Amino acid sequence: MTPQPTIPAYFVRQAVDLATSGGMDLTYPLSMAGIGPTILGNPAERLTTRQVTAFTQAVWAMTGDELFGLAAVPVRRGSFRVICQTLIHSENLWAALIRMSETMRVLIPVRPMTLDRTEESTVLTVHVTPTTHLSAEANELAERLLTDFLLILLHRFAAWLIGNRVKLLSVQLPYSLPGPEAGKMYDTIFGTHVEFGTDRATLEFDSGVMRAPIVQTEETLAEYLAESPNLLFSSRDYDSTASSQVRRALETGFKGGAPGTEDIAAMLNISPPHLRRVLRQEGTSINQLREEVLRDAAISGLSRGDSVDDISARLGFSEPSAFRRAFKRWTGQTPGSYRLS
Repeated sequence: MTPQPTIPAYFVRQAVDLATSGGMDLTYPLSMAGIGPTILGNPAERLTTRQVTAFTQAVWAMTGDELFGLAAVPVRRGSFRVICQTLIHSENLWAALIRMSETMRVLIPVRPMTLDRTEESTVLTVHVTPTTHLSAEANELAERLLTDFLLILLHRFAAWLIGNRVKLLSVQLPYSLPGPEAGKMYDTIFGTHVEFGTDRATLEFDSGVMRAPIVQTEETLAEYLAESPNLLFSSRDYDSTASSQVRRALETGFKGGAPGTEDIAAMLNISPPHLRRVLRQEGTSINQLREEVLRDAAISGLSRGDSVDDISARLGFSEPSAFRRAFKRWTGQTPGSYRLS
């Protein structure tokens, strides 16, 4: 089984803190996802895509709101499904996004997204109106979470519609950088350098991708929605950075042993020195990416209930004690402690 990427617990912790400030208890969604207080209390913790999906679905059911109660007015369950059904037969990505914008304006009682297209680039702007019943500080966090969710959703949904990666030229976020590590995390999420502190929330695409045909159907849409939002969290094909391509190569070669630097460079049709140089520019290395793939596979295995011995052997460790030391280095916890948290 190919290891799925894990997600920083940071995002769920922010949602829980915001809900608590508004008087909402998310104990039930957290329990449904198997997320304990120890995990939320450690900023280095990682969650599986299944955990975040279960948490999100439980919050949806609890609030009856597809935007989790973050927007100024609720968005009724089923709204996204109706929007998707209106655009699935569009000719190309541009037509689909225009149809999405028009349908959102009718169905969702918040300001819709807007699209501005030139011959070179297309800019999608999201207009976020946060809640008004929270404190100023909580309102700022609500706006940030809602902006992040919508931009990630739109980017990855666009890639899914055309069945290919959608490389972004730029991403702008209208709030300050949360911290150096968070900045790197956002760059990884969107596959490009993210600019903070701007006057609006935007995704900028090469206009050429707007002509890409829609390859999805009503049948594949039904499957996508049934899994929602798991594909939103787990899909990696949207990302065309060198580090994401290396990670996919490592994940593909996982069962037969991780490929080396020369093997990966050959897959990408570049020289090993050039590959190392590009990865340095992206703030990572093959060894770091290999560690991340192993970490994510270990967390997924523990979440499924696999034994330490089985996981250790599957990941190629010489003995379980070596795996335990590596896991402690990755997460700050032993496998046993992580399973109990």
